[in-house]
Amino acid sequence: MNISRSFLLKQNQKNYDMASIFSLIIRGDIPSYKVAEDDNFYAFLDINPVAKGHTLVIPKKEIDYIFDMPDAELGAFNIFAKKVALALQKAVPCKRIGECVMGLEVPHAHIHLIPMTNEKDMDFRKEKLKFTPEEMKEIADSIASNFI
Repeated sequence: MNISRSFLLKQNQKNYDMASIFSLIIRGDIPSYKVAEDDNFYAFLDINPVAKGHTLVIPKKEIDYIFDMPDAELGAFNIFAKKVALALQKAVPCKRIGECVMGLEVPHAHIHLIPMTNEKDMDFRKEKLKFTPEEMKEIADSIASNFI
């Protein structure tokens, strides 16, 4: 019987038998460039950014699909993401912050926040940017210092 890895991940995620990579980040088992956190949500820089400051916002509770979140949690998630977006906009020069929900690669709900000067900045097919660890820390610290 040939069972795909994604099927197994999805089944394990439903049963909470296997932590997603994002849960490992939240627990500190995998390092991240944290920009904001509260009791329910966590925001950190994407390590394969399409733009400087590209940030991921995730719930601490493991849930695969964003629209499976109860309404109150989804509302709180978006309010947290808005606060991160406002801090990001102060830290990284841009016209606005784009928001994208895709979530096929990691079975854990997440929002991409991407500084934009034009619509092409939201193109996930383009080559990813590379920053040194020092640059990533500086970007994360700048966003964090603007988070209210």
